[in-house]
Amino acid sequence: MKKSFLNSLGPGLLFAGAAIGVSHLVQSTKAGAEFGFGLLWALLLVHLFKYPFFQFGPRYAAATGETLLDGYKKLGKPVLTAYYMINFATMFTIQAAVTIVTAGLASQLFGLTNDLVLWSIIIIIISVLILIIGKYKLLDNLMKYIIILLTLSTLTAVLIALYSNKETFNFTQIIPIGSIEITFLIAFLGWMPAPLDISVWHSIWTLEKDKTSNTKTKPTQAIFDFNVGYLGTLFLGVCFVILGALVMFNSGETFSNSGGVFASQLINLYTENLGEYSYILIAVAAFTTMFSTTITTLDASPRAMAKTANLLLDRKTKFNYWFWILFLAFGTFIILYFFMSNMGLLVKIATILSFLTAPFYAILNYILITGKHTPKEHQPNIYLKVLSWLGIVFLTGFSVWFLLNL
Repeated sequence: MKKSFLNSLGPGLLFAGAAIGVSHLVQSTKAGAEFGFGLLWALLLVHLFKYPFFQFGPRYAAATGETLLDGYKKLGKPVLTAYYMINFATMFTIQAAVTIVTAGLASQLFGLTNDLVLWSIIIIIISVLILIIGKYKLLDNLMKYIIILLTLSTLTAVLIALYSNKETFNFTQIIPIGSIEITFLIAFLGWMPAPLDISVWHSIWTLEKDKTSNTKTKPTQAIFDFNVGYLGTLFLGVCFVILGALVMFNSGETFSNSGGVFASQLINLYTENLGEYSYILIAVAAFTTMFSTTITTLDASPRAMAKTANLLLDRKTKFNYWFWILFLAFGTFIILYFFMSNMGLLVKIATILSFLTAPFYAILNYILITGKHTPKEHQPNIYLKVLSWLGIVFLTGFSVWFLLNL
């Protein structure tokens, strides 16, 4: 029964596999380390207000048999062109950010070299080879167990940290003041739980699941599958904030912007609580999680760009999936060459770009799911519509607030 339940889950856990990466291992832990429990309000609010727009991806795909990209085209080619340009502007920094974190963990786990650019090149090459020989499907299946392993190890670390803690908890919530703190907050919100363009990927994954399983996913099934993955990302986000708050807040130690040093500090968050014997277990879990995220982004962005190009030109083009994979890999190398010494800045740029583009995806997804292109019976109810309106105000308001405080 348990195996059957796991097998029934698909794109929702792919979403979780993509989301549980930099946003959790880096941003959530830093939030706890720098603000204690003070940013839990931001974590909970961003999950609440982003929820409808992520859910609309699999809902639309299951209801119409089309991806969100097909829907964007129906809203007008200028809309699809805008997506093409935004995705092109952000995909390289996103790929570079997840790759450099993976490289930092690899250097700690394998210890062959501390050169993170070299590790990044190795990781990208291995990822491309896996996608070329068709082993990504196997990784998808393994990801379900990888997420379970990471969840159990994280929860165990949190429980032990809570048990070992002798100080009283301060749950006073903090509103960041000043450009540095506001910039961190926007970066924190940008990838928590994930960039909104993953809703496009999710719609593609939903249809891919139908192709591979020869079934037609019902909207209710797609939404349930999504909810499982989404609640998992929320739970782990809270866990990483707690770990950062209990282990590093007021400790006098701050996270390094160097990928290798940060990876070491991150793994030590676990081993200090679980014991040195757990080092390999935690290092493997963290690395595998980030490696799966690296492959997911390397697969999904090129898939989305190739489909967008075909839709814009109304025909299949030479700018296909494999072209975009190689182009993305090359662009990632270039970015990492210049930013290899400052992982923190790289992650901050990528997350801020993701947050500033969030209102664009939120508005488009809402218009599409509530308009004539979605059957009435599969459109959201009034409660989800109201939450969507509040979400658009939230995302737009924070973007304006950030720009005014630059």
